[in-house]
Amino acid sequence: MRIKKISPGRIILYMVLIIASAATLYPFLWMISASFLPLAEIVGGNMSLVSPNMSLDNYRFVLGLTSLFPRWFLNSFIVALVGTTINVIFNSMAGYSLARLTFPGRNKIYFGLLALIMVPGQVLLIPNYLIMNAMGMLDTFAAITLPAAVNIAYIFMMRQFFINFSTDVEEAASIDGLGRYARFFRISLPLARPAIATQSVFVFMGFWNEFVRPMLYLQTQENFTITLGLQTFSSRHAGTQWAQTMAAACITVLPIIIIYFVFNNFFLTGRRMDGEK
Repeated sequence: MRIKKISPGRIILYMVLIIASAATLYPFLWMISASFLPLAEIVGGNMSLVSPNMSLDNYRFVLGLTSLFPRWFLNSFIVALVGTTINVIFNSMAGYSLARLTFPGRNKIYFGLLALIMVPGQVLLIPNYLIMNAMGMLDTFAAITLPAAVNIAYIFMMRQFFINFSTDVEEAASIDGLGRYARFFRISLPLARPAIATQSVFVFMGFWNEFVRPMLYLQTQENFTITLGLQTFSSRHAGTQWAQTMAAACITVLPIIIIYFVFNNFFLTGRRMDGEK
């Protein structure tokens, strides 16, 4: 068999990539390891990933009946699920309209949306707060989901998908008598699964990891999301509950990892943003 020689430059590249990967992965692995350790071993400076003192006590505390972490976890899941569902529907409909429908001012609306992408989201925090306060929605999940019900970046992504999407299937469905809404929900939307999966992963991650808006809009501890609850718990027990904080952080990351692996194939396909199957 012929052995392929590896150039010195490629060897150096591999070494740099391995070192960078280890530097990135080690803190995450240490967080997982620390979630099973007692506080004394964490603050003692032990950086080993394996210890004979590992136990599930920290997770029992976090998931215990007297803890608010399960409630915060459920709140985050509800907010992320509802927010993702609303975004997928509205963003897909808007992208489809800009790609397939012909109406006066379509291009102006499209370029106007592109211009709005340049506006930082932080600029809208106070106006949104005043609107939510006037509508009596402060300290509710609606205050988090409604201002983020659409996302211009994913409207643009769905538009690009539907522009490159073949019209033959829709035309055949139109001949068979399907109306515009039926063609969208029964033909176009199911065939856009890769783009929808990509959008869903990023939107869900955005809602799940959101911290500023929950901090601004939510006031009751029972309504906190997991990110706000974790920060509150860490601040209240600064330097005394690091072990439980590590366990809660591991639980926080778990849904994102599961969602990525579930939608991995669709995610990799959808990144192309075209209509090919």
